[in-house]
Parts: sequence; C-alpha cells; structure tokens
Amino acid sequence: MSILHLSQAIRSLSNRNYRLFFAGQGISLLGTWMQNIASSWLIYRLSGSTFILGLSGFFTLAPVFFISPFAGVLGDRWNRHKILIVVQVMAMIQALTFATITLAGIVQVWHILLMSCILGIINAFEMPTRQAFIIEMVGDISLLPNAIALNSSIFNGSRLIGPAIAGIIVSLAGEGFCFLLNGISYIAV
Repeated sequence: MSILHLSQAIRSLSNRNYRLFFAGQGISLLGTWMQNIASSWLIYRLSGSTFILGLSGFFTLAPVFFISPFAGVLGDRWNRHKILIVVQVMAMIQALTFATITLAGIVQVWHILLMSCILGIINAFEMPTRQAFIIEMVGDISLLPNAIALNSSIFNGSRLIGPAIAGIIVSLAGEGFCFLLNGISYIAV
C-alpha cells in the first residue's frame, strides 16, 4: 500500500476531535472485550453451568435490544457528548465495582448476572448515541464513510486483541484484574 492509499484510508483522523475519540475508544474497547471474556470465564468457573453462562450473555444483550430504540431518541434530543460522558463514567463505575467484589473474593453468580444487566443498560444508551456522535463529531460529510470504517475496524481489532490479552491476564492474575484494567481504560475515553 502506498503512502497515498494509506493517507486516504485514515483521512478522517485529520479531524482532531475524531482522532482523540478514536484513540480513547480503541483503548476502552480493549478493556471492554477483556471484561467480556473474564466475566464469561468467571461465571462458568463459579457456576459450572452453561445455562448460567448463556443467561449472563442474555442479561447483557436484552437491555440493548429493548432499550436502545428509546435511548436513540434521547440521543437525538439531548447533548450526545454529555450522554456519552455520563454512560462512560457509569461503565467505569460498573467495571471498578466488579473488580472490587472479584478481587475481594466475595463475588457470587448473582453479582455477575447483575453486573451483566447493568452493563447491558449502559450499552443500550451508549451504542446509538456513539454512532450518532461520530457523525456530529466528524462534521465533513466526505469524511464520514472513512470515520465509520475506522470505527468498525477499531471495534473488530479490539474484539480480536482484547480476549487474547484477557486470557493471559486471567491465567496470570485472575479475572478481577481484567475488570480493573477495563475500569481504568475508560479514562482514555
């Protein structure tokens, strides 16, 4: 790939705000995928039940399915930047709470199910607002397809790298450290 092609592939990063958002989002998404894997590992380790493991996934995704349409309307009516800051702080609190109860050794299956549901509710507000915010942040409509493509690539790249990092951390230090690192990763956003 030539320099010209590379510059075209990342041209939306010329926008300072999008560049900062992209970098912060990349770090945060690594933490999110680390937490996702560590949470699944922890709930299966504690329960030994594939049903409970699936229930945890359901509790994470059901709020997104049911709440996102309404949250999207709120994202269209309210300040998207403020909504994103609030939901990112809430996600940080969720991850740090999860880390605290796990590292303290008091985590139980119901805690994980509750944390999954809380994360699902947070994601229901974050996802549609983030998508609309990218459009608003980039500004120049000609950069929008590139920004969307870069956003998709950072999401999929973190989905590849985050679980690998989580596997290493879980084997060396335990699931709680993945939750802790995820909580810290929200600072980048």
